[in-house]
Amino acid sequence: MQGSPGRTPMPNTRLLVLFGSQTGTAQDVSERLSREAWRRELGCRVQALDSYPVVNLINEPLVIFVCATTGQGEPPDNMKNFWRFIFRRNLPSTSLCQMDFAVLGLGDSSYAKFNFVAKKLHRRLLQLGGSALLPVCLGDDQHELGPDATIDPWLHDLWEKVLGPHPLPLDLSLTPPGVPWPSKFTLKFLQEVPSTCSEELCVTGTDPQGPPSELQPFLAPMVTNQRVTGPSHFQDVRLIEFDITGSGVSFVAGDVVLIQPENTASHVQQFCQALGLDPDQHFTLQPREPGVPCPARLPQPCSIQRLVSQYLDIASVPRRSFFELLACLSCHELEREKLLELSSAQGQEDLCEYCTRPRRTVLEVLCDFPHTAGAIPPDRLLDLIPLIRPRAFSIASSLLAHPSRLQILVAVVQYQTRLKEPRRGLCSNWLASLDPGQGNVLFFGCRQRDQDFYWEAEWTELQTRGCLTLVTAFSREQEQKVYVQHRLRELGPLVWGLLDLRGAHFYLAGNAKYMPADVSDALTSIFQEEGGLSGPAAAAYLARLQRTLRFQTETWA
Repeated sequence: MQGSPGRTPMPNTRLLVLFGSQTGTAQDVSERLSREAWRRELGCRVQALDSYPVVNLINEPLVIFVCATTGQGEPPDNMKNFWRFIFRRNLPSTSLCQMDFAVLGLGDSSYAKFNFVAKKLHRRLLQLGGSALLPVCLGDDQHELGPDATIDPWLHDLWEKVLGPHPLPLDLSLTPPGVPWPSKFTLKFLQEVPSTCSEELCVTGTDPQGPPSELQPFLAPMVTNQRVTGPSHFQDVRLIEFDITGSGVSFVAGDVVLIQPENTASHVQQFCQALGLDPDQHFTLQPREPGVPCPARLPQPCSIQRLVSQYLDIASVPRRSFFELLACLSCHELEREKLLELSSAQGQEDLCEYCTRPRRTVLEVLCDFPHTAGAIPPDRLLDLIPLIRPRAFSIASSLLAHPSRLQILVAVVQYQTRLKEPRRGLCSNWLASLDPGQGNVLFFGCRQRDQDFYWEAEWTELQTRGCLTLVTAFSREQEQKVYVQHRLRELGPLVWGLLDLRGAHFYLAGNAKYMPADVSDALTSIFQEEGGLSGPAAAAYLARLQRTLRFQTETWA
């Protein structure tokens, strides 16, 4: 991260921060290291361990490793390749003899293998000839003040070690806490709705035929959402089943599935109001510095609605760096003073009492500081708020017993703190709120109900079970003929919401003479009326649905 205009990082110290993170905490700490390096005029790079060419370590003079421990002493997913390489038996014992290093671990002391990854990595780096600046830091989630209780004094010692041979020149001083560091991205707002669809569920540069991953998730329809505990039982536990047909997913006992949740519509609306954002505004995201990737899965361009709904973790409990940046951005004297207190090292207990213990969320904090929230530049959203990370759930089914199905047993997280509103787990409550029948809408057209209404009994049964919304158009049962395209227009808001906000697929089957063109015209009109698109943009939207196989037809002459 480079300094502001007129500032240049110290030439003699090149700091590399490499992180292995499962839930995002290690990445947050790494970004904090980068900010603190910037305040000390130090050049600093931050990378995930598996995205860094590990063979280049032999050329690095100073590296800080930040790594979490997951499960029963396992490395996070984004450092497993590095982990396998660094423990090769054929690596020479002098491989890293030119490298000074420090290891910062993040773990939970309630587990037997507390910070196992950090401890083992520290020993391995010593075996390869590296020189440790400090003993390994053992951050502990179980500490009353969180991992910062250990990290803060460790970082103080780290900077003394790093700057020992490279003290700040006399004409430079440590950048004060009230000065904000440069934002990583700029948001360029677009004057009108783009012709390229910002809401289609795609990822630039990924293979749609590849295996499901965090970058390319598989959109699995939910087919069952059943409460399996009694109505008076204190715990709401759900058996949730997904249809994974065509996903290529296979699993065995002990495997987990990662699920990407979304924020609730009410929280998205509340957030946009607090910050004065137009949810329908579209933007493109541009890194300030070359080589910095944009967040994975974020489409370009994108709407504020989608950014807040699917990417910003406004339901998370903010860390101290959140308050530090918020204080830098605040122009309200009283709010700024309070934020500075909460973000200072001396204010750890106050921060714990205000935020950590009651589990106050990012959204609630912003609502508590309304003047500051209303002045947050959009460029700062991705610096301020962490991204929503997928949650892991143990798989509760077998492909032998349930082919093409995946089941999970989910305890819906809800508990009370001293705050008025109950605390709710983002993913479990989002899953519990989903209706397996929602989104399944059938527009069926024929001449007369009692003559050519194919599969009437089956459609009716599905509707009775809540698995289908049935909309009929019987063209010959009234003086004015009514076709499916008329019903589509009547339910335009529903159609637009399903396609644009919920990623629905549209399947069209029937006579090829007039009907396909009439339905396409109806959809184009809906995109204009409900989505506010121009004529050409609406046509381009329909073309993208076809190109991404979300609009498919089977017609005959």
